[in-house]
Amino acid sequence: MIYLNGKQENIPEGTSLAELVKDRQYCLDYIAVELNGKIVPKQQYHDTILHSEDKLEIVSFVGGG
Repeated sequence: MIYLNGKQENIPEGTSLAELVKDRQYCLDYIAVELNGKIVPKQQYHDTILHSEDKLEIVSFVGGG
């Protein structure tokens, strides 16, 4: 199990962060990702592989006023 935004998710171990972001249809221009307490730069999403018990936070930015 991998924790995504505080909830256990059945995300297969070995999934890349890029695959997860694509599968969940996040817009790369409007998200920030933290993995186990560290921000992951967008250029590292393809090389970042998820493992059991990882804690992932994905934050989406929205405009407004």
